[in-house]
Formats: sequence, C-alpha cells, structure tokens
Amino acid sequence: MPTPHYGQPRYRAIADELRGRIESGTIPPGALLPTESALTAEFRASRGTIRQAIALLREARLVATEHGRGTYASPWRHEGSSDGSSRTETRQRQVDADPELAALFAVEVGTALVEQQSVTRARGAVGEVIRTYRLLRAEQ
Repeated sequence: MPTPHYGQPRYRAIADELRGRIESGTIPPGALLPTESALTAEFRASRGTIRQAIALLREARLVATEHGRGTYASPWRHEGSSDGSSRTETRQRQVDADPELAALFAVEVGTALVEQQSVTRARGAVGEVIRTYRLLRAEQ
C-alpha cells in the first residue's frame, strides 16, 4: 500500500505508518518487523527509503536491530509527562508459569503466560513497579 506523503519525505511517512502500528500494538513489543523486502513491496519504496524509515524509528527507540535476527519493536514502551518529571516504561514478554502462578491461573506449571511490567519513575527514582500476568492466547 503506497503511503501519501504530502510534502514530507517518503521515509518519514513510512516511519509514521510503522510508528502507528507499533504504538497501537499491531506490531507488539518484542515482535519482529516485516523484512526490508516485505516493506519495500508493501510501500513500493526502495530499500534505502525503508532503511531511512527504520533509522528514524531506531533513533526514537521504538525499534532495535540485531545482526542476524532482524528489526523488532522495542520491548520497552515509554510514556511520560510533558515536563519529563515522571515517566512509565512498559515491557511485555512471554514467561512460563511457576508453581505460584500456575495455582493462581489453575493451569499446569510451565504453561505460557504473558508478563507485563510497568515501571514508573519520578525525577529519576522508581516510584512503583507493577507486574501483571495473563494467559497466552493461541493466536499470539
């Protein structure tokens, strides 16, 4: 799908589209982005344009690239106040249920769960850490 780029460079429009997918959860934290080849086909853009878009997302710390693995959405999501005095970092990952979690969820030990951890910092100091768990749905 070509992206309209009303006066802005094409790579910025592509980066904005990918940013929207990451922020909306369409591309969840820790998930691999489509390959450069897939993105060049989807956006009908050159590989260089796609690389520029990914570089913008990397600068914004929305994605990270690992040699041999690919580019993935950052596992940390940053939300904060406009004055920078307080911010919340959220990370999501798959974990195996330990005996305590297995008992709470009434599942077997080792069952796949999703752990979401939110860390709120105020003026650099940790204010609170919240961990939530849910069962991993089959479609993930």
